[in-house]
Amino acid sequence: MNIVPDTSAVIDGRVSERIADGSYKEATVLVPEAVVGELESQANAGYDSGWNGLEELQALTNFAEDGEIELQYVGRRASGSEQAGASEGDVDAIIRDVAEDHDATLLSSDVVQSEVAKAKGLAVEYVEPEVESHEDLPIASFFDDETMSVHLKTDTRPKAKRGALEGMSYKTIDETVTSDEQMDEWADEIEALARTSREGFVELSEPGMTIVQYRDYRIAVARPPFADGIEITAVRPIAKTTLEDYEFADDLRQRLLEQQRGVLISGAPGAGKSTFAQAVAEFLNDNDFAVKTMEKPRDLQVGPEITQYTALSGDMAKTADSLLLVRPDYTIYDEVRKTEDFSVFADMRLAGVGMVGVVHATRAIDALQRLVGRVELGMIPQVVDTVVYIEAGKVHTVYDVTTEVKVPEGLTAEDLARPVIQISDFETATPAYEIYTFNRQVVTVPLGDSESRDTGVDRIAKQEIEREIRSVARGHVHVDLTGQNDAVVYVEERDISYVIGKGGGRISDIEDRLGIDIDVRTHEERSGGPASSQETIQPAGEVVQPEITARHVVIRLDEHVGETVEVQANGEYLFTATVGRGGDIQISRGSAIAEELEDAIDRKQQITVATA
Repeated sequence: MNIVPDTSAVIDGRVSERIADGSYKEATVLVPEAVVGELESQANAGYDSGWNGLEELQALTNFAEDGEIELQYVGRRASGSEQAGASEGDVDAIIRDVAEDHDATLLSSDVVQSEVAKAKGLAVEYVEPEVESHEDLPIASFFDDETMSVHLKTDTRPKAKRGALEGMSYKTIDETVTSDEQMDEWADEIEALARTSREGFVELSEPGMTIVQYRDYRIAVARPPFADGIEITAVRPIAKTTLEDYEFADDLRQRLLEQQRGVLISGAPGAGKSTFAQAVAEFLNDNDFAVKTMEKPRDLQVGPEITQYTALSGDMAKTADSLLLVRPDYTIYDEVRKTEDFSVFADMRLAGVGMVGVVHATRAIDALQRLVGRVELGMIPQVVDTVVYIEAGKVHTVYDVTTEVKVPEGLTAEDLARPVIQISDFETATPAYEIYTFNRQVVTVPLGDSESRDTGVDRIAKQEIEREIRSVARGHVHVDLTGQNDAVVYVEERDISYVIGKGGGRISDIEDRLGIDIDVRTHEERSGGPASSQETIQPAGEVVQPEITARHVVIRLDEHVGETVEVQANGEYLFTATVGRGGDIQISRGSAIAEELEDAIDRKQQITVATA
């Protein structure tokens, strides 16, 4: 009897199983080289299936050495193009040809392969794929009513995040160190359960990482070489709420019902954003809106009437295209993180679909600022008209977002009127922020806080004035704003004529471009004349005016590309950096260095840069 096993039968161990029970006594097992190549490829990619198949081939060698079977490797390996087309059946076709050439029975756990082989007149033995199944999640015992997540890793003690949202703690929950064998067993059982249970599915399967959803558990299984050991992270929501459980419930309900909205639900990780999004979804569904979700992975705990979609072929844009054909009233987008996510969110909103997006942000205004640069500024209020900030499971802040053509707060000249995005407190209707373009830059200005406003509009105004003056002055430039539309510029005495220009023409041109009246003086006038000469000593290095963007603090140094420089504030050392090829130093906001630099700027300290 000649037997040709395909890849599925080898991976499942069905050949050795039949040899052990006597079904294949003294049979000739012909293993196609195409099967060996496919297993080798899977093992190299880190898939367990490849390693399982290679273990089965080694078991067959042992049976052959014991004289229980005759083992031969036959046929040819699949070419690169055939290997790439394995999902299209190219490798399976080679295996069927081997079975036909040797007048053998094809052994397979692949129902499609079996049916195609039968249609071609081959002898086929089909065996149902056997996957070990379990009645419950093997790590369910680590969860109690207050457990949000369980964290398991090889050679460590199990830990969990437990407690109420406002008092969550990360603690050891078992003193027993988990072995590699135990972790491997749990990981296999979790993946098998997700594949075989009607209550679970595999959300993502990549070499080294599998993400599954089983009931209300979202579980990530990481393996080497992606991780330095087997790690299992299981997350489960510990609270399910309704919109009535939150502050501003009545006003929010009315707002969502009166028309389709663009809503951003923001907050820090673990603050309860998804829980609130679930409450919004259920509320909209209960009020006869057609509601869908876009999630990767799908872990919102919503009722069966709300269909949950994931990324179609790995692309949320394709999911959005499909949803636009379905025409939901509202779509819950969890989570909006990357530029393409914001683009999809904006496209669907502008197409008339109500959108509720979940966004990571440490402040309510930060959620809106993440749209800046990704969506045309004037379109932001059409994309997002409501921002809800969640903190410790509660609604902390709600903003109303509108647009108006006006003179921005703090400016007075009528010719400075422009489109201004106004962010107001939802409860009191008090304006909290304005966002607009000022001299080609987008600025977010807090209202009702003169110091903060000075570091917003005034800082950018100073930057623009200094940039203009430095284009014609050769020495140090200092700018003081003396009013909403007035400034004094201090330059070296030798630069006065260059800055003012013939008949005042140059400075007049600068004033017209900036919409600000500028008085040009020398540094001696600023410091009080020769009697105060000790105050006119210039700091070592070049004075700079850092620019603060949504994500970085930027120091422009076009003439120092590639140089290593020291950055100081009022002569005090801050840090050393190398000027990039773009002629600037970029420090990520939120870092310790950036916070120290921003603090120095806010305290009006002079920032200088000197070659290290």
